[in-house]
Amino acid sequence: MNRLELVEKIAAKHEISKAEAARILSTITEEIIATVKNNDPLTIVGFGTFKLQDRPERQGRNPATGEAIKIPAAKIPKFVPGSAFKDAVNG
Repeated sequence: MNRLELVEKIAAKHEISKAEAARILSTITEEIIATVKNNDPLTIVGFGTFKLQDRPERQGRNPATGEAIKIPAAKIPKFVPGSAFKDAVNG
């Protein structure tokens, strides 16, 4: 499913326009990004938690030359599914 299909499902299920559904989805994603960017976890009970994870600097290899390279530290967004979500997928 892509974003447009999700917007269509939201609009149909709640009997609102596609434009309204798109604005709602956009607001949700913007707020998740803003919260995680501020290094605050965002938990949706029964669904999961969005959080920021630090990845330390590490050694890697250039696949073309095999030369050792230094991969800089980075902050990576991470999603951890909740138990209800896991149960729904597995059950």
